[in-house]
Amino acid sequence: MRIALLGGTGDIGEGLALRLARDTTHEVVVGSRTAEKAASAVEEYADRLGDDLTAELSSAENDDAAVDADVVAVCVPPYHVSDTVESVAGRVDDDAVLVSPAVGISRDDEGFHYNRPPHGSVAEVAAEAAPDAVPVVGAFQNLAAGALADLEHDLGFDVIVTGDDADAKATVTALVEEIDGLRALDGGALANSAEVEAMTPLLINLAVENDGLHDLGVSFQ
Repeated sequence: MRIALLGGTGDIGEGLALRLARDTTHEVVVGSRTAEKAASAVEEYADRLGDDLTAELSSAENDDAAVDADVVAVCVPPYHVSDTVESVAGRVDDDAVLVSPAVGISRDDEGFHYNRPPHGSVAEVAAEAAPDAVPVVGAFQNLAAGALADLEHDLGFDVIVTGDDADAKATVTALVEEIDGLRALDGGALANSAEVEAMTPLLINLAVENDGLHDLGVSFQ
């Protein structure tokens, strides 16, 4: 399976690239706005993984990364999601799955807060920008980027998967569970993505306010 990480040089993209490159044998393509930045990131990731690199790891500009990809993860900040999806819309196959891990967050003196977009959730923003035939799935929103990128960190977290296409959700669910320490849970329709995304600022606030909760995640019992 070919997995494109658009914005794969950013925080969440780095963590997903490292985990997928270590825990799977898929083709993982790290995308960025420039080919040079993507190539530099892949060189760094490969050096960090060393003999633990099991996937086929490569780099490309975002547009090229999306070509022939089975899964396209939009790992850019929430305010770039719509533009990024629109920019690759003509390169994404109809049978691909678009994954949205981004969360809109604001911060003030009291802490971090969910910045809900007009479309209801960032995942729904991605769906609005995506071609009609391409299903969008929300996933990975509640994972701490630092925990993902720290390969010594045992995750032990749940990933809530939302979407309206059962086959697309099944594809993402299987991919989630290939990553050591992650369990996928069905969160229902894509319209439920706002409830999932809204947990992320809560987790950040808990991590900030409580000792020993750095890189906090969720696990439902």
